[in-house]
Amino acid sequence: MAFRNSGKSTIVGLFCAWVLYTKPSTRILVMAADHALAKKMVRNVKRIIEQHPLTQQLKPEKLEQWASDQFTIRRDMELRDPSMLAKGIGANITGLRADLIICDDVEVPKNCDTPLKRIELREKLEELDYILTPEGMQLYIGTPHTFYTIYQVDYDNSRPEIEPFLLNFKKLEIPILDKKNQSSWPERFSVEKIASLRQRSGENKFLSQMMLQPVNFRDCILNPERLCVYNLELTQTYANGREVLHLGDKKLLSASCWWDPSFASSSGDNSVIACVFTDEDGKFWLHDIEYIKLSAQSQDNQASLQCEKVADFIERNHLPSIRVEANGIGKFLPGILKQTLQRRKIRTAVLEMYSSTGKAARILEAFEVLLADRALNAHRRIWNTPFIEEMREWNTEGSVHDDGLDAVAGCLSSEPIRFTQAYADMGDYKRFSWQGTSGQFKAQTNFSI
Repeated sequence: MAFRNSGKSTIVGLFCAWVLYTKPSTRILVMAADHALAKKMVRNVKRIIEQHPLTQQLKPEKLEQWASDQFTIRRDMELRDPSMLAKGIGANITGLRADLIICDDVEVPKNCDTPLKRIELREKLEELDYILTPEGMQLYIGTPHTFYTIYQVDYDNSRPEIEPFLLNFKKLEIPILDKKNQSSWPERFSVEKIASLRQRSGENKFLSQMMLQPVNFRDCILNPERLCVYNLELTQTYANGREVLHLGDKKLLSASCWWDPSFASSSGDNSVIACVFTDEDGKFWLHDIEYIKLSAQSQDNQASLQCEKVADFIERNHLPSIRVEANGIGKFLPGILKQTLQRRKIRTAVLEMYSSTGKAARILEAFEVLLADRALNAHRRIWNTPFIEEMREWNTEGSVHDDGLDAVAGCLSSEPIRFTQAYADMGDYKRFSWQGTSGQFKAQTNFSI
């Protein structure tokens, strides 16, 4: 990984020519985001072989073995695959074999800007494991174009929700500015030129393409960095015959739970349940969220099995009530859930909720102020769910999954706003009663009883 315009592909082209010179039987496959980009490297290596005095003898006699997107040099072994072949990431590569695979800018904005595209990109790149020979090598060249980039080689505690795609790969990383904030290539990029580039390109694009930091090109509307992370667990005690629930040293006063149901077989939506607690100081604690998954063999009784998982969620979080979004398929689920809870002897109220406002408006209203004020706490386990990715990718157009966001927004909108303990004793505090509402007052009278 090196900053843009640093000559990555040129150097790798020289490397490929050197490999073919030292071991002519090597088969090299070049993968890029599209076929045209892959052909550029093949043409570059062809020119090197033609012009360099040490490699000119490698050029084949037959012209058909010297094409623009593939060529076969003179070699001692008779092999089915060419010496160098260019393919786009979407091409069919079944049946190919390669000793060296070069992945040159396989991650670009158009194939990693949504979760579905990122999954498809990873699936296609995983096929390369079946193309590579046992003693072969893969080499990735590029810059990150998304927060969830493929160019992560180990686990990062600051980004626990991300699974490294290139786990255990060796990584060379050269950003345009070093740790001392000096240019890595001062002869070509002066500090003044870098500052100008930073201003023209924008901060996020500069960090991504020149500093090699995985970020989103567009600013997050719901930035998960504004969540306050905690690792506390619920503790249950009894006082004066009543159950008391604590989160660490915080006494919890209320809880809200929201289930946004869905049958994955009939739509692309997720079935999500979430719960939020409020403590004595009015702080919000997003404690648990579950994306309900069922096996493929459980399609006949999805409703009952989902209700069982919801009952488990209610029981482990000590929830006194649950709100079920009854729009669409959810209209008959409250009744099934009530039967499930009654059978399992769980005393929890089941409330049917009907949403009339748009989902985007509900989510924005619920999250915007709390995130701006850093007033929403989230348990570390939340980072192991798709919820954080939903936050990073969310937009008001509704073009990405937001079922977890909708469930948590339902919880937040159901929680009452509480005065903090500091307002309990109103003592010398000023009161503004100009609205004419009822209150206590002492009447002045001229009679006695």
